[in-house]
Amino acid sequence: MTTKLTGDNIFRVLAAVIAASAAVIILINAYVLVTGSTLVLGTFGLDFLTGTSWNPVVGREAFGVLPYILGTLLTSGLALLIGVPLSIGIAIFLVEMAPKAVKVPLSYLVELLAAVPSVIFGLWGLFVLRFWVLDYIEKPLNSTLGWIPLFSGTPFGLDYFTAGLILAIMIIPTVASVSKEVISAVPDSIREGAYGIGATKWEVIRHWVLSYGRSGIFGAVILGLGRAVGETMAVTMVIGNAIGPNAMPSSLFEPGQTLPSLIANGFLEAPSPLEKSAYVGAGLVLLMISLIINIVAHVMVTRVLKVKGGAVE
Repeated sequence: MTTKLTGDNIFRVLAAVIAASAAVIILINAYVLVTGSTLVLGTFGLDFLTGTSWNPVVGREAFGVLPYILGTLLTSGLALLIGVPLSIGIAIFLVEMAPKAVKVPLSYLVELLAAVPSVIFGLWGLFVLRFWVLDYIEKPLNSTLGWIPLFSGTPFGLDYFTAGLILAIMIIPTVASVSKEVISAVPDSIREGAYGIGATKWEVIRHWVLSYGRSGIFGAVILGLGRAVGETMAVTMVIGNAIGPNAMPSSLFEPGQTLPSLIANGFLEAPSPLEKSAYVGAGLVLLMISLIINIVAHVMVTRVLKVKGGAVE
């Protein structure tokens, strides 16, 4: 029995090929990174993941990416801590409270923010934001709470805190735009039913609207986290670019590096095959972190949807 070559069959095959291309791209990237990092992984083994030294001197090479893994997680976590509440607040205001005269231009402004190149954010952070943060946030916090390790050190403005703040600003358009669409998709009947039993606007938003759209909002947060984890240029310009044990995060007000900034700073100038392999290995670690984040997010969203559907595990 032969299958007729119809338009539907052709479309089905093309759609399957296009969908499979995403998996193929990921596999090709993984293959390139694995083969490129074989040398450094074979030389240092697990010490590559747990080591803190980064010494490219030929004959005394030592490469460890632990400080840069922690730096990536620290700046990304700080970006979420600052950026997500602002983003959700913007989305709630645009959908639930803003008059039409404000809603449309403000929505365009938020979306326009996503089109600003990262290097522009980096330049702005380096020449403008850095000094504001230093004078009005870091120095006051350091003088009053400097006894806490998180706020210790000598504030300079080019550090983990400034990098996290820049990332927070950069993820706001993504998280706010997706959250706005999620909140807009909440049926009006849910709001009307809540108002009908005497709920206030705050109660409706908190207990009904956000609860109904929490899986979509969580997805928006994960998109923002992905942007923060992989951001390179803006972070490289404002994080201070410390190397080796000096990059180990011990305070928000100390310079450091992330995995993307480490690769951007050194890969093209790496003189030896072992050092080049170390930078490729750092890329492999970054890919693994991104995959783990997305897998965990998918599992959590799936569980939330099952609970909402009544299939509580």
